[in-house]
Amino acid sequence: MKIIEREDLQKKYLPGRMIQKAVGKDAYSQSGKMTMGFALYSEQSGPMDPHHHAEEIVHILNTKDGWVRFGELPSKLDQTIPLKPGMTLHFPALEWHVFEFKPGGYIDIIYIYGQTDNIRPEEILREEK
Repeated sequence: MKIIEREDLQKKYLPGRMIQKAVGKDAYSQSGKMTMGFALYSEQSGPMDPHHHAEEIVHILNTKDGWVRFGELPSKLDQTIPLKPGMTLHFPALEWHVFEFKPGGYIDIIYIYGQTDNIRPEEILREEK
């Protein structure tokens, strides 16, 4: 068994979020079957663009004035859910969504994928060819 402390994980800053990969490909603990990590959405990372990817579980660790919008298309995210600590969200594969927050707010999550490959749409399309 490997014990993983969040404070030991490398921080990677991406547009709209800071991620820390705990388990998976190129993660602190290598796995070829699953992906798990942490993400922090805050003013430090700036706003996030709507995105979609493989089926995903998100558990809200903490939030202040945060919400998620989701829907059929990046231009049509017509459903909004205010977030609170302890919520778990299950996103179907390729569902468009975006995490947002008021000024001074943030969203801190755990994310889980049941795979290590073909997580992003461009990887999925490559695999289907």
